[in-house]
Amino acid sequence: MTDGLHYNGGMFFSSQWAGALYTAAIFVFCFLSVHVIKLAVIGYRARKNLPHEKKEEPEKKEEEKEPAEPVYYIVEKKKKRAKAEYSEPKRISFK
Repeated sequence: MTDGLHYNGGMFFSSQWAGALYTAAIFVFCFLSVHVIKLAVIGYRARKNLPHEKKEEPEKKEEEKEPAEPVYYIVEKKKKRAKAEYSEPKRISFK
């Protein structure tokens, strides 16, 4: 496929470059897609946790509140695990 000093196999090299170009384009598209989705999720979570405007409630008199009753908690002791007891190792003799 040589014509003197020129090589006529340009089709082979152009298809390689086209494949490399498509591969690079797919990589860039996927890379940008992943990061855009990540940023969108971060933005959604940030907007979700914003403090909303609250309506002003009339102040309640502290005298009307009843004294809070004490709160009692039931606390259970942790149960200890039974220690694993192993028998004496068996002696193996090779003949």
